[in-house]
Amino acid sequence: MCYCMCMLDHRVQILLDDERYRKVAREAKRRRVSIAAVIRDALDRLPIDAEVRRTAIDAILAAEPMALPVDPADLRGELDAARDRSHQ
Repeated sequence: MCYCMCMLDHRVQILLDDERYRKVAREAKRRRVSIAAVIRDALDRLPIDAEVRRTAIDAILAAEPMALPVDPADLRGELDAARDRSHQ
């Protein structure tokens, strides 16, 4: 997206470590734009809540049916184990 200075209302200051700064500077040079433009573009690409929610719903609805344990405690154990694996 192209920005005109008159469209920008808020000044933000961020601190970056050397690795992140080199990464964003390299991308800005490659695109021939400012570092600020690269950061604005990255922010524009963040999904909005509705998109994230819709993607999750679509994934759930597209999932293959699976057998469930008869005992709710067993199901709870499986869900807890799956959540633990996804956070590692």
